[in-house]
Amino acid sequence: MHGKEEPDRQNVCPLCGRQLPDDTTVNEHHMVPRSEGGRETVRMHRICHNKIHAVFSERELALYYHTVERLLENEEIRKFVRWVRKKPPAFNDKHLSRLRRR
Repeated sequence: MHGKEEPDRQNVCPLCGRQLPDDTTVNEHHMVPRSEGGRETVRMHRICHNKIHAVFSERELALYYHTVERLLENEEIRKFVRWVRKKPPAFNDKHLSRLRRR
């Protein structure tokens, strides 16, 4: 079948739902951080990945926020997703990476 097809789920960011480009703006996110024994990863935009780590500690991710559904329960993450969905798929805000939580 030719023509326009639905985007492959592996090529869509699980957090924001935008298409994932084939470039350096895509990261692998451990749903449970490696430091907490996690192995499973999902591909997502670097900006989405950075936002998750700016909002949550590794411990919070391991104990509760280890699914996309749970991440989206957080108001700050929901606001971010509403904002970033309006951006092109390769958009990356360099300032966001400096806001990482300590």
